[in-house]
Amino acid sequence: MAEQSRKRVRTRHFQRAKENGIKFTGLTSYDHLTAGIFDEAGIDFLLVGDSAGQNVLGYDTTLPVTVDELIPLTRAVSNAVSRAFVVADLPFGSYETSPDEALHTAFRFMKETHAHAVKLEGGVRSAEQIRRVVSAGIPVMGHIGFTPQSEHGLGGHIIQGRGAQLEQLLKDAHAVEDAGAFAVVLEMVPASAAAQVTKELKIPTIGVGAGPHVDGQLLVWTDFAGFTGGRIPKFVKQYADLRATLTGAATAYRHEVESGVYPGPEHSYPDE
Repeated sequence: MAEQSRKRVRTRHFQRAKENGIKFTGLTSYDHLTAGIFDEAGIDFLLVGDSAGQNVLGYDTTLPVTVDELIPLTRAVSNAVSRAFVVADLPFGSYETSPDEALHTAFRFMKETHAHAVKLEGGVRSAEQIRRVVSAGIPVMGHIGFTPQSEHGLGGHIIQGRGAQLEQLLKDAHAVEDAGAFAVVLEMVPASAAAQVTKELKIPTIGVGAGPHVDGQLLVWTDFAGFTGGRIPKFVKQYADLRATLTGAATAYRHEVESGVYPGPEHSYPDE
């Protein structure tokens, strides 16, 4: 989708991509620098995810993340892009109580960050929240399958939509679509289940560990770029090893300072 135009991506472009069989791409981003790089690379949408909890704020899960913590990160991303569509994640505890609470939180993100849409988790259980936010003119991206904010209720990082669970996955997908979402994320579901959801829905589907038969793909940038180290999800392909690169650079810097190599004459200002 990126090669077709450098114009700002809108919700209609995702729908058009689905209709024309064109795959689109998304990455998470939490800061101005990476957002600008991903925008330049032609990534179609950037999600300022509550995964910032683990990747920026040092939490073990996404659950402690607050609206006040995500707003400055989302603003930094929005200010960096000229083309990419910016989606703000609504964190746990900021929309579940009522549709009005969801709308209030969405208003804050749209007014204070200049994001283009919000994302919230849940299918049937979140349909009224989605409907309320959409009715106010704010685009909503849904999120079903494995929903990280519900990991304790789901029993951990467990694949969703297998066997008898497929019926509930389809119900959730249709509920999100009927409520007015412009797209829906399918996380950690079998490829065959994702394919069926994609076939049944008119709105685009976005896979996070959902196989190839979806309309778009989304990855956490620190995973795909090899930045975090340690275990990564099975569905992630690493396109770089930035952790090794940065570790090597920092180690070389330390060695050169300790040995007196840096700074050299070429890095010093002359007397005149």
